[in-house]
This record gives sequence, C-alpha cells and structure tokens, in this order.
Amino acid sequence: MIASTQTNHPLHGTSASSTEPKDRLNAACERLRAADLRITQPRKAILNVLIRRELPISIEQIHAELDTRSCDLVTVYRCLSAFEDIGLVRRSFFHNGTSLYMLGDRKETTYHIVSKETQDIRELDSDSSAQLAAAIKIVEEKLKAAGYENISHVVEFFAKSPEAVAARALTNVAVPEQV
Repeated sequence: MIASTQTNHPLHGTSASSTEPKDRLNAACERLRAADLRITQPRKAILNVLIRRELPISIEQIHAELDTRSCDLVTVYRCLSAFEDIGLVRRSFFHNGTSLYMLGDRKETTYHIVSKETQDIRELDSDSSAQLAAAIKIVEEKLKAAGYENISHVVEFFAKSPEAVAARALTNVAVPEQV
C-alpha cells in the first residue's frame, strides 16, 4: 500500500530567498530568531538534515543522520516540536502513525506518496499536486468564508505501488508443467 501525505502550515506559501543550502539555513535561522528561539548547534544540525532531505523524514531517521555528538533523540523531538510550533516544518504521517517532517520553506505545495511495502517516499507528480492544491484551496476559501481560521489539512491516499503490483503479477503467473 502507498500513503500520500501532505499538511499545510502557516509557513506554507513562503519561500527561502534561494534554494542554496546555506541560504535555506540562514532563512530558517532568521525564522528561529523572529520567534525568539535560540540558534543552537543541535538546531542547526537538525535543520541541515532537513535541508539535505527534500522528502519527509522521521525523527529517528533525522537522529540517525546526525553526528552522535550533535544531540540525543529527545533533543530532536523537542526541536521538531518547536519548529512545528513556529511553522518552520510541516508534519505529515506515515500509514502507521509515525510523524514525518519536512522543512516548510518551499513555495509550492508538495504531496508525497509513501510505500507501505518499502517505506520509500516519492513526490506526487506536479499535475496531480496542482489539481489537488486547487481543490483544497476552494475548500479552504469556503471554510474561511464561514469564519474558520488557522485552517490546516492532512491528505492521505492508500494504494499498492506499481512495483509491488508488478511483482505480485509475476508470482501469480502459472508456470506450464514440463512434460
């Protein structure tokens, strides 16, 4: 099965001034300063992992990519919670409820497909993402007109990956008996 997840957050629609990792890190640090949060080495290390990974990543995967001296797992949890509170990261969910995080500095909305078999994460094609974003925008506008504020969403799709379907088809092919 595949789960496609995306959430929006207050940072959605903003963009770092450049796609260069250093510029993205500086923009993220500015966001921390604006929220009166200190810029610590563990926070910078976590941000660097998120910048290197364009696709959502779990807390455990972030921790695994950090230098063991950077910070412990609890610090990663605390930092990501603080980042989410200020809209610096977007959280989506894996099919089993595991939180996945992504730096929320991309201007365009992205949606992801998560394979339950392999746990691979892929970005949904741009045409489907654009259609989905347009439909969600209509719903959000209706909700705003009805008086709702701070609207967010999580979108999930479940399917079997094309690779899993093809592999299953190969195993179900009857092999003719040898005479």
